[in-house]
Amino acid sequence: MTHNDPNSKPQSSSAYTSDIDTDVAIVGAGLIGGTLACALARHGVRTTVVDRLKLSDTVASTFDGRASAIALSSQRLLGAIGIWEHLATKTAPIREIRVSEGRSLLFLHFDHAEVGDKPLGFMAENRHIRMAIEKQMHATGKNLSVVAPASVIAAESTPTHGVLSLDDGRRIRAQLVVSAEGRGSKLREWTGIKTTGWTYPQVGIVATIAHERPHKNIAHEHFLPAGPFAILPLPDDHGVHRSSLVWTERSDAASAYLALSDDAFLMEVSERVGGFLGSLGLVGPRFCHPLGLQFAENYAAGRILLAGDAAHAIHPIAGQGLNLGFRDVAALTEIIVDAKRLGLDMAHPEGITKYERWRRSDNLLMATVTDALNRLFSNDIAPIRMSRDVGLAMVNRVPPLKRLFMRQAMGVTGQLPRLMRGQPLT
Repeated sequence: MTHNDPNSKPQSSSAYTSDIDTDVAIVGAGLIGGTLACALARHGVRTTVVDRLKLSDTVASTFDGRASAIALSSQRLLGAIGIWEHLATKTAPIREIRVSEGRSLLFLHFDHAEVGDKPLGFMAENRHIRMAIEKQMHATGKNLSVVAPASVIAAESTPTHGVLSLDDGRRIRAQLVVSAEGRGSKLREWTGIKTTGWTYPQVGIVATIAHERPHKNIAHEHFLPAGPFAILPLPDDHGVHRSSLVWTERSDAASAYLALSDDAFLMEVSERVGGFLGSLGLVGPRFCHPLGLQFAENYAAGRILLAGDAAHAIHPIAGQGLNLGFRDVAALTEIIVDAKRLGLDMAHPEGITKYERWRRSDNLLMATVTDALNRLFSNDIAPIRMSRDVGLAMVNRVPPLKRLFMRQAMGVTGQLPRLMRGQPLT
């Protein structure tokens, strides 16, 4: 069956250069698609990744503005496929997490020393993760080719191959096609895979802030009536202390905050942060991102699979969205590399079924948990607020429960793919 983009016009045949035959084709060279491409190519799988943007444009400081938490298990994956060596110096370890209900004196405190000597995770700006991925793409060698900028205008899934048609006239033929295009995936739409979800009446205001005092590698999350307000540690830049601000605000109020002058905006931030970081400053522009939950009903249609936000997008309240995508990458890499070693079709039915079952349960659980947490904490109802406050304090006094939560934040629980357990695939 062929699926076309009705809004795209193919180029004339004069634009045609040469078709590409590959083992796996990935649409989307972002954080998930780029990581998957590096992982597969490093393990001998011929991989072609297509992106509609010029990759150098996606690493500009004005492109995104977000930073992401990289769980310990995700760091192991990035280390195993060569990306971490390009990224490590651009990250800040998370050694402690402090969660509180507004400015209550009661709080929940996680300290990495209670579960070992490894950090709970690492913070990195998304643009630096993209830079590291691009460097590893260039270093990977002959098994990886990048086609960008280029747009996919049609996709076909046949009994033997997936075929992508590009706007420059070329066609890419692969045993398996992966959509890593994000929550607006065209391939998912064309193949008719339905999604379940909703938009939250919230947006995420994101910025990088400079501050007078060091953050001491502590991540702070305050639950306010409009939603969670997080200050997350970033590495110093030429002696300047920096953190990533993730401010969840009501959709109908966010535009007023975004329209404030820098000084007025920082006053609002200071009021919510308190004075523990000293005086604040803005580093770069402010960004605003809509928030919502979206879950694909299936992860596969023929030879086309979904990964990352194309399959699942969740609320950022727990900072686990990117790590779920990295788990998709590790699971899919393991299944494909095992198939190659056994001489099987890379889209063999057992492998596709395993991927869907493996990843859907984990992703659905996290989507459910983050949705429930956001609904529980994003309100100002006095009895609920008091219960939340007491609940955080009670968990703080139960060491085994605290350790369980910390291990989940580190991404070291559940049925992990081998690359996330520090084990080689071959």
